[in-house]
Amino acid sequence: MNGSTLRAQIQQRYSDLLRAGGLWQRLIALDPADEQAQCALMQMALDARNRVEAIRQFNQLRDNLHAEIGVGPSAATIALYEKALALSSAETVNPSERIRTSLAWGLVHLQSGEFDKASEIARQTRDLALGADLPREVGEASALLGLASMMQARWPQLFRSEFIEWVRAKPAFVQHVFDGHLCLSEFCLCSAKGHAEVAGLAEELLAVAEQAESNAGRGLACLLLGEAALFSGELDRAEQFLTEAERLLLAADAVAGRVLAIERLAEIALERGQKWRASRLIQRGLSDAERSWLSPHLIMRMQALAVRAASTPKMVAEEILAGDRLLTPGACQPCSMALRTASAIALAEAGELEQVDRRLNDAERIAGMWQGGPWAAALWEARGVQRRAQDKEVRALAAFEEAAGRYEELGRPRDQARCLARMGSHG
Repeated sequence: MNGSTLRAQIQQRYSDLLRAGGLWQRLIALDPADEQAQCALMQMALDARNRVEAIRQFNQLRDNLHAEIGVGPSAATIALYEKALALSSAETVNPSERIRTSLAWGLVHLQSGEFDKASEIARQTRDLALGADLPREVGEASALLGLASMMQARWPQLFRSEFIEWVRAKPAFVQHVFDGHLCLSEFCLCSAKGHAEVAGLAEELLAVAEQAESNAGRGLACLLLGEAALFSGELDRAEQFLTEAERLLLAADAVAGRVLAIERLAEIALERGQKWRASRLIQRGLSDAERSWLSPHLIMRMQALAVRAASTPKMVAEEILAGDRLLTPGACQPCSMALRTASAIALAEAGELEQVDRRLNDAERIAGMWQGGPWAAALWEARGVQRRAQDKEVRALAAFEEAAGRYEELGRPRDQARCLARMGSHG
């Protein structure tokens, strides 16, 4: 039994003991997304007729579950929350509380496969959030709507219609609606089809945004075009689009989109060997990410770059440790992939092989949830670095060749070239 397996078993036994003893606060300290523990504390608060504490526990659980987009409380938990709201008169229940209930029920329908019902709830809830001037909830309702359309293979069409409608008719909340679609646009950029489809859509939408004189719309379109150019290996063109995207999104106060633009600019700096510049961009991005409701996703992605940008063994170890603190239960799995593979590669290159296998096994499990895309290619590349560090050169070369082939299929020439260079770098 290896060390990581033993630690996992010890932690599980500790959790079981806490659960058996009803030590719910300690369980939450161990796993903030433990729904049984949160529900137990909500029920205790309700028994004491402490409405405020029951609502606080629900919101804490909701925020921790939302680290992974599309995951929400169960129907039983929402029912407890509704009991807490019922403890007060209707006049004292504020709109945000009702909207949170509606969003939570929408997620229940989404997870049950009732996508049309989830979409209906999302649209109704977004209208309520608009009327109550609640920008985060506008973004969350848009994310729910986008997820439902993604499950029905209709997201590009929905995003196109949403973009045109909001840029032209409802400019005040454009950036918050777009925040709700950002993770989905990133997912589509990294799909098995590659980035060409999203790039074509972004070119059309840029023209729409320019006609409407929308900074947020132009910024988002430039962000998508910059990312597509980066993946295509056109660094200069990518930098031009991304720099313009950052400027426009700053003017629109679209925090999440601006942080993504900064993230991609830092990637370009790393591609050019400019670790000092990448580090400066990463620090700026991490600071700005704290302002966004999507901060768990943005910070995770930035931390992956921080591992790659670290310039000394001590700094690498510190950044990996900081990244490990982010990999809590409920952390967004797609957003964690770059961090897991970057940490595994850095550890393998440093000869810390005992830590590598667990990280790559976790990454392999996550990559297996989606067919195609760059995650599987990145995993093959990391396995190649691991096998080389283990002095298994034949297996290392096979892994690098597989990674290069997969990157070629996705139209990512620079990633392909890096893997081919690894094949020729031994000895």
